[in-house]
Amino acid sequence: MDKKRRPLLAANWKMYKTLSEMEKYLSSFLGLVAGIDDRDIMLAPNYTCLNRMVELLNGSNVKVAAQNMFYQDEGAFTGEISPKMLLDMGINTVIVGHSERRHIFHEDDELINQKIRSAISHEMKPIFCIGETLEEREAGKTSRVLEYQIRLGLKGLQNKDVPKIVVAYEPVWAIGTGKTASLEQIQEAHRLVRDMVGELAGEDIAEKLRILYGGSVKPANVKDIMSLDDVDGALVGGASLEPESFAKIVRFEEN
Repeated sequence: MDKKRRPLLAANWKMYKTLSEMEKYLSSFLGLVAGIDDRDIMLAPNYTCLNRMVELLNGSNVKVAAQNMFYQDEGAFTGEISPKMLLDMGINTVIVGHSERRHIFHEDDELINQKIRSAISHEMKPIFCIGETLEEREAGKTSRVLEYQIRLGLKGLQNKDVPKIVVAYEPVWAIGTGKTASLEQIQEAHRLVRDMVGELAGEDIAEKLRILYGGSVKPANVKDIMSLDDVDGALVGGASLEPESFAKIVRFEEN
């Protein structure tokens, strides 16, 4: 494989799987991806599975991420999880700004920026999600929306911190809908993001930045998506819930 940047295939399980279901999944999945060492493989389960998953994956080639976190270390924030708590479990990667957090739970760009800065300050790696809605794309606002999200998301960061971030471009209209952006749309958006980061932090830093695609990624389309110049991996939802399906995605296999 000739990718300039090391690929990352990450599974976002969202609000699925109990502890026993997670353990059953891993008993199958680990064998299916054994020996793969030229790309990063990551699972982001729900909070109740995190600690046990870290234990089960210790020493394997599969890493663990959290789906979200609050930006404070502790306090009167009922129901929230802090970076200190995640680090205490051995987790140093967290998804931030997923479209479901933005649109269902009304997280705005300022809050997302606080989470990113908190993660960086704790030497954690944020997977920073951005993307436009169908209405915004149809109105020709994709570029404007992505630039706004990038600028606010990275606000206050030093240039040296930018490579610690993974950006995930997820067109909202393609998440969980079965719709996938065309290869041309995906490459165009990823190049746009890389150029924007280049303007903010420098071209050298932008060229090292990993940018994932998310939005109905599945075995049937992953190989084509991964062939694009500026796509460095995938953030996978529904198709990651079955071990055989996600293993095929990790391997870039259609069947």
